Amino acid sequence: MTVTVRFAPSPTGRIHIGNARTALFNWLFAMNNKGRFIQRFDDTDVARSRQEFADSILYDLHWLGIFPDVTEYQSRRFEIYDAAVERLKAARVLYACYETPEELDLRRKVRRTRGLPPVYGREALTLTPEQVAEYQSDGRKPHWRFLLPNFTSDPLQPERTEVQWDDLVRGEETVDLASLSDPVLVREDGTYLYTLPSVVDDIEMGVSHVIRGDDHVTNTGVQISIFKALGAEPPVFGHHNLLTTVSGEGLSKRTGALSIESLRGDGIEPMAVASLAVLVGTSENVTAAHDLAELAGHFDPAATSKSASKFDPDELFVLNRTLMHHMSFEEARDRLIVLGISGDKAEPFWLAVRGNLDRLSDALAWWRILNDGPQEPAEFSGEDRDFLHQAFELLPEEPWNGTMWKDWTGKIREATGRKGKPLFMPLRLALTGRTSGPELSDLLPLMGREGTLARRP
Repeated sequence: MTVTVRFAPSPTGRIHIGNARTALFNWLFAMNNKGRFIQRFDDTDVARSRQEFADSILYDLHWLGIFPDVTEYQSRRFEIYDAAVERLKAARVLYACYETPEELDLRRKVRRTRGLPPVYGREALTLTPEQVAEYQSDGRKPHWRFLLPNFTSDPLQPERTEVQWDDLVRGEETVDLASLSDPVLVREDGTYLYTLPSVVDDIEMGVSHVIRGDDHVTNTGVQISIFKALGAEPPVFGHHNLLTTVSGEGLSKRTGALSIESLRGDGIEPMAVASLAVLVGTSENVTAAHDLAELAGHFDPAATSKSASKFDPDELFVLNRTLMHHMSFEEARDRLIVLGISGDKAEPFWLAVRGNLDRLSDALAWWRILNDGPQEPAEFSGEDRDFLHQAFELLPEEPWNGTMWKDWTGKIREATGRKGKPLFMPLRLALTGRTSGPELSDLLPLMGREGTLARRP
């Protein structure tokens, strides 16, 4: 059997790091099992689904390094769902209901006052043909519910019925179908809710493993029942914990909070996002993986905690700095060219500055300092100005090698008696305009003697 997974978001907004967690769990699971990855858009809600969001989701996935084997849209598969509905009706496990939302709400309140769980009481099963005809003459259209198999002979007498599965993440899971309402699969207007298209597609597309957030655990008990009603073997399920902010707030596509698009705009590297999204809330330390293949080696669904994982977005910047500090020039070259950083100096420049970058785009400021001098020249005391005048007079002649900085500062120390910070800080400020940054021993050969002398206060 070929392992086949799917990522099935609704294209109603930009995906965030929590959505990326689900996509990456599926991608890495497929990678580790030489399987297939299906990108499936749950766009049956035509009013809210938009192609621009589907396109942005695909772009975000590609940016993360996820390239689906196939892309499917549920809005193009209604005939298949219609056929499944007819099969369920023929099996007498899909039944018409005519209650309004207000009537259903009132019934739930009545059940609560009686100490009963607020589940649907299957009153529609007791309707006479005359009552149905009356509803229809009033213009009511039915919604359709799936009859859960939680009774022995009389559906009006549900009894505890356990659905069990061995969850990839959570281990043994159990859902009692008697604690649930029969789910609505088809709305009054004939459109589909999430549940039925998801099951039908998993069957039709040969999905072997469904890995998703643990907010779907209860849904799984229902969906396993629908799989069996359609004569199919359910896939293996895995439910990972959800990501929340440090304050415990959930993430939403609609609000755009921590969207992949916004993180990319902030200069966060894809592997910083991927590493945090996958490793936070697991038994693994959250470290920056170089690529998805390396991350796959640290990925184990069963190592994921059952409780929600709070994460600090600042962790992304920590991971980002690590990736910057180890990024080779070959990896950075094309992006540096886009910034205007090219030529013979580009590679030694990158190797000199990468250890001081939070984002790759920060390299541009250092490139300008290298070529044009400090962007904001520092102010010096009279004593420091005299010191710098004397220091620049001692600047060695070219050619310069790797010992030039050491040789120069040695001469300055002998001539002025300064050492440590009083020696190095004025020089750094004069040369770069900043109090910290790359090693001057690496920058000076790139500045050259003429460029260095041009910075003399």
